[in-house]
Order: sequence, then C-alpha cells, then structure tokens
Amino acid sequence: MSNRTFTMIKPDAFKNGHAGTIIDRIIKEGFSIKAMKMLKLSPEKAGEFYAVHKERPFYGELVEFMSSGPIVAAILEKENAVEDFRKLIGATNPANAEEGTIRKLYATSVGENAVHGSDSDENAKIEGDFMFSGLEQF
Repeated sequence: MSNRTFTMIKPDAFKNGHAGTIIDRIIKEGFSIKAMKMLKLSPEKAGEFYAVHKERPFYGELVEFMSSGPIVAAILEKENAVEDFRKLIGATNPANAEEGTIRKLYATSVGENAVHGSDSDENAKIEGDFMFSGLEQF
C-alpha cells in the first residue's frame, strides 16, 4: 500500500474561491503536500488525463469542464492516503456526501464536484506522474 495520493482542486472550486480553504482542510486532516502547482489544462491534456472515461457518455463534458479554468494539482502523503482522502472528499454526488466532507461543503453538482481524488494506489502514482515530473515531487 502506498502512502501517497493525487488530487486536483477543480475549476468550479477554484473559481468560487475555495482552493485555499480546501488546501487548509487537507493539511489539517494530516496530509502533507509532496508536490503542488496551479495550471490550466488544455482540452488535449484533460482528455489524456481522463482517457479511461473516453467511452463514457460524460467524457466530452468532463474534458470541457476540466479545461475551463485553473486547477490546483497536488500529490499528498499520509498513512493510508488514498482511502483516507476518499473519505475526506466524500461521494461524487454532493447530495450523497457525508456532512463535513469537501464535496458536501463545496461541490455544486455531480459534474462540478470541487475535487478529484485517486481511487487506488496504482492510479495515484499514474496521475501524480502525469502532472508532475520527478524533479517536482518531494
């Protein structure tokens, strides 16, 4: 099991001014930041990142949304990082998310759900390496 996970604060949360609050919450929950940067994904890069969903009906909308504005990408470290972070962010649908989770507090819909969190140790590594070179990871 890895102690690292990957996250992105999505364009909706960034646009609504929640990026700093979300980062603060992540740190207060015991995660340390091992890499972080703000960037704007091109539609091509967003499509490449979400290629696993290419055959899904929401793929085009997802790519458009994720390339619509700035994001904050980060690699986080903590014991049991993937599972603990998934609990912290809550269900994809904010209506189903537990009280106090990031998505319950800051997401507006299933599509604009404030944050991305890796769903496995393997994907955390792949996603982190997609966004950060080895020189950017600490």
